[in-house]
Amino acid sequence: MIKGKGNPNEHEFAEKIGVLYSLAYAVRMMLKQGYNPAEYFEYTVYPLEGIWDLTEEGKKLDTLNKNELLYTIMIRQPDFVTKEIVDRAFEHVEKKPHPFLNDVRFATFQDGLSVQMLHVGPYDDEPQSFKVMNEFIKDNNLEKTSLQHREYIFQILGKLNLQN
Repeated sequence: MIKGKGNPNEHEFAEKIGVLYSLAYAVRMMLKQGYNPAEYFEYTVYPLEGIWDLTEEGKKLDTLNKNELLYTIMIRQPDFVTKEIVDRAFEHVEKKPHPFLNDVRFATFQDGLSVQMLHVGPYDDEPQSFKVMNEFIKDNNLEKTSLQHREYIFQILGKLNLQN
């Protein structure tokens, strides 16, 4: 995982995603590099996840200023991944220096009780999804304790070509 602040449409955010995927694929490809970690199994690299919050200044604003976003982006790792395996992945990625490599940390993240919803569409349409979740919270006598939220960040690249 790696932390940051600012607009996710900026270059720095993309660079941080890049270093996470470099490390995730370094773990995924270890078997092909001659290293067979205990309990290793073939898997697909997990999707990018993001935990989003706002700076104190951003919380005071009436509208969202993306420059005031705080985030932690991460890619889940299989349970067999240990500190030793992560260290090997870092060694592999260090061969091609990356400006944010030293900002990445290997840690555990645990969720608490939460309301979930699948949002499909542009990020700018998310307020409608938050409105639906807020109504659910109210209707079920729940209490929101934070503006922080977690997302799985899926992007569909290219077009689907379907045939009968």
